[in-house]
Amino acid sequence: MRFPRRSTESLGVLDMDGSTRPCCGRRILAKKRPRVDGFVNSVKKLQRREICSKRDRAFSMSNAQERFRNIRLQEEYDTHDPKGHCSLILPYLKKRSKIIEIVGARDIVFALAQSGVCAAFSRETSQRICFLNVSPDEVIRSLFYNKNNDSLITVSVYASDNFSSLKCRTTRIEYIRRGKPDAGFALFESESLKWPGFVEFDDVNGKVLTYSAQDSVYKVFDLKNYSMLYSITDKHVQEIKISPGIMLLIFTRASSYVPLKILSIEDGTVLKAFNHLLHRNKKVDFIEQFNEKLLVKQENENLQILDVRNAELTEVSRTEFMTPSAFIFLYENQLFLTFRNRTVAVWNFRGELVTSFDDHLLWHPDCNTNNIYITSDQDLIISYCKAEPDDPSVEGNAGSINISNILTGKCLAKIRANSSSQEECSISGRLKKRLYASRSRKPVADALEDITALFYDEERNEIYTGNRNGYVHVWSN
Repeated sequence: MRFPRRSTESLGVLDMDGSTRPCCGRRILAKKRPRVDGFVNSVKKLQRREICSKRDRAFSMSNAQERFRNIRLQEEYDTHDPKGHCSLILPYLKKRSKIIEIVGARDIVFALAQSGVCAAFSRETSQRICFLNVSPDEVIRSLFYNKNNDSLITVSVYASDNFSSLKCRTTRIEYIRRGKPDAGFALFESESLKWPGFVEFDDVNGKVLTYSAQDSVYKVFDLKNYSMLYSITDKHVQEIKISPGIMLLIFTRASSYVPLKILSIEDGTVLKAFNHLLHRNKKVDFIEQFNEKLLVKQENENLQILDVRNAELTEVSRTEFMTPSAFIFLYENQLFLTFRNRTVAVWNFRGELVTSFDDHLLWHPDCNTNNIYITSDQDLIISYCKAEPDDPSVEGNAGSINISNILTGKCLAKIRANSSSQEECSISGRLKKRLYASRSRKPVADALEDITALFYDEERNEIYTGNRNGYVHVWSN
């Protein structure tokens, strides 16, 4: 899932500076400044993951433990090309930089570096297939795998445009597999996606939402064929939140209330319009829509959970529920995850804490959802975590990859850097000779240091991680 990621991986919303707002989709926002990491971006990636429940919980847990029992480092890829794959390429695209996003599609691993270079690697041959930058001045900002037509969408900015406008391109996976990344075609060319415009990919409903700031128009497109379905032209709309089947329109706030509308995601029909009362002179921390539930939190006030069907209101004390930095909604289980101060918790819509996680202190304080993956069955969360400080077997400053059960909070498996005597057992024979003979005597520990992106391929049962040096590592049985 990756910010759901608005990614479900189905992990959030991504803007041009790498940040996002708490909303539910994979949003890429146009901004005229370089990317910097921020928790806001993380939120959207998480909220886009499509999730369904699993029936046999005991079997699920034992199966998960078995799947990850003997996982180890199998392969290493390098996204860095010191010469550049084009003689006219922008100078900073030639510099080594950290991995900010990983996407697995079929037998291909796509790795996007902060510099804007995106490389595709084959899991069949373990070779780099190509770079996806088809223009010398192209800086790729985000990736989206469209499972509806088996293609990869890249969102880019260009030096020729002063990096001010987002451009989208779709390329069939089959063309990329053949090393022809230039065989794709442009999307949404009629839209002006300059800041504060954006494009948001919703894989749950199979829709794309764009916002053209130039004329203040939102448009909804079909993710299957990219045809436009309808537009929203009300200039008083401040934000749009998407959840299964519906969209929540948040309008300009009045002093004591905020106008809201719920629309059908399919055709834009207004299903309900109402005002939600607010405390005067207090800022709104967040407004989130989850099916028929509306979550509203103001500064230093209780969390309000409103059932929009019958106006039933539930309040949760502000001392029990403090404003999180990110959400992940678990659609089938009617639960949601919150992320705050490196910790994760599971709540229901009665405002009750369902699960706290054991041994699950996230490495990154900003809850970057590129380092979190929720499985499509919503039963597991895979995260990059801090190692236990009293664990004598841990090498150096390496973190661990934790696989935990969402409904119980129990850690089912963990990938960590073992002591030197165990190091060779944690790496495949294919890699052992090459890595030990070259730059590193502790490849597993190095691979687990400062992980900046994480993705789990559920079909292949492989975890892909990227680090600050631009390397991608493959972990599997």
